[in-house]
Amino acid sequence: MKIIIVENYDEMSARAATYVIDQVHANPKSVLGLAAGNTPLGMYRELVKAYNRGEVDFSGVAMFSLDEYCKLDKENTRSYSYFMNENFFSLINVKAKNTFIPNGMARDFEEECRNYDTKILERGGIDLQVLGIGQNGHIGFNEPGSDFESETHLVQLKQSTIEANASHFNSPGEVPTTAISMGIKTIMQSRMLVLLASGEKKAEAVSKAIKEEVSVKIPASILQRHPNAIFILDEKAASLL
Repeated sequence: MKIIIVENYDEMSARAATYVIDQVHANPKSVLGLAAGNTPLGMYRELVKAYNRGEVDFSGVAMFSLDEYCKLDKENTRSYSYFMNENFFSLINVKAKNTFIPNGMARDFEEECRNYDTKILERGGIDLQVLGIGQNGHIGFNEPGSDFESETHLVQLKQSTIEANASHFNSPGEVPTTAISMGIKTIMQSRMLVLLASGEKKAEAVSKAIKEEVSVKIPASILQRHPNAIFILDEKAASLL
């Protein structure tokens, strides 16, 4: 595990973007795993800037989103599908056929999950997976207690996660209670993992993930066992290390 501590959110975002750009330069047909949410948003802005400057070409890259809420269609402004398209996919030259997001409106969620893992395998697996971390230590929507051998699956969200995500909705009661998420096994099969964390609210989860024994109580702790995991933290997120 490599730990990089930077001064602030902007520097964290720029450093993360550099890893993505380097990966695409090394392999123009890279497969990227991408997270939604406030934490990686700055990274996407940096990647769009780099694309507009002609510094990176995404035309051959495949992109798999980490998770999606159930029962939100892709046009819903609170869906992760909408987030990824608005903040990244539509602003670069990635081909629509090379972008993949779990279908939160699927009729058969188990089949949707199986098909999602199959699509990843058909592309040769994920070269670089970008992750955030929840205040309870979750990665993707893999909540505490999640099986380390889980593949993409349906998740029942913890109340703490619902409350943490309520700022994106009009009220906590509007936050979906279920989601589709890449499983921990799916995530760990990625060849490189880059976890981003910013702010004091993430400091305790970051500390436990890095310093405590690997445990399903802190799902992110499993990253200690990955041969190429990188934590990029701002000073506030790293304050308890």
